[in-house]
Amino acid sequence: MMKKVGILRGGMGKENKDYHSSLKRGGEIISHLHEHLADKYKPVDIFLDQEGAWHIAGVPSEPADLLHKVDLVWNSAHSSLSNVLNNFSIPNVGSSPFSANLEGNRESLEKHLKKVGVAMPRHLILPAYNSNLDGPRERYSIRAAKKVFEKFGSPWLVRALSPHAHMGVHLAMTFDELVGAIEDGVNHEQSLLVEEFIVGRVSSVHSVANFRDQDIYTFPPTDIFGKISGEEKEKLSELSRTLHQHIGAEHYSKCVYVVNKRGKIFLIHLDLSPNLTKNSSLHEVCERVGAKAHHVIEHIIDQAFY
Repeated sequence: MMKKVGILRGGMGKENKDYHSSLKRGGEIISHLHEHLADKYKPVDIFLDQEGAWHIAGVPSEPADLLHKVDLVWNSAHSSLSNVLNNFSIPNVGSSPFSANLEGNRESLEKHLKKVGVAMPRHLILPAYNSNLDGPRERYSIRAAKKVFEKFGSPWLVRALSPHAHMGVHLAMTFDELVGAIEDGVNHEQSLLVEEFIVGRVSSVHSVANFRDQDIYTFPPTDIFGKISGEEKEKLSELSRTLHQHIGAEHYSKCVYVVNKRGKIFLIHLDLSPNLTKNSSLHEVCERVGAKAHHVIEHIIDQAFY
């Protein structure tokens, strides 16, 4: 019998920074189910608007209506909504509030990873410029750059904390370039993450829980920039299994690492939601082991029923 899979996306709050990415991620899941798994699952769009109103398949609804509309929910909205789904005993896929907080909060993630000896690049968070707190606008970027320079040297990566900001990512090699990058953030009214740029070889590892008869299955590490040795790939796979457990990832995780010239490994990025766009690395790693991305999605959904 075909299962009805609700895709929960959106979220309340006009300042919700994840609102648009939630709509995009949820749309990708809906499209993927339509294209690859339509014989097994019927996707049902569940939209939560910024005022907090629920819509199921375009019809204004209440959360309790889900009991009669879906068999399972893939939560692409805020992780806290898993509590609503659990209250109605609706099976669901998504990040727990704990793991979602780690994914979205650099300070919390770095502190938590220290417990298992995983390093991340040094960083400094610069809150959005506030004229009442930060003094004259024309001097702010220089003062902020000095603050960064005193903590760690170049090169620096400068990007907005919000994933939806219109400013780009800056690689600053000199102090003047750092000032310019911070100034761009001020112009976009963004809080900034300034991070030391680790020179080295970059690799990513995708992990899936209870896949192919393994508690945590890791796909072969992918070389993104530079050649990772076989021994290093084994270390990255083992480290990914450790991190998957340590951060409480329930279904899926993707870790991106950089290995510096001394062989030290740094975690530089973490994702807990599979990227299903056509050119994503998930498709590539699945092909390398004789699988397809929709096999992973099917497995995740099936596991959530048990």
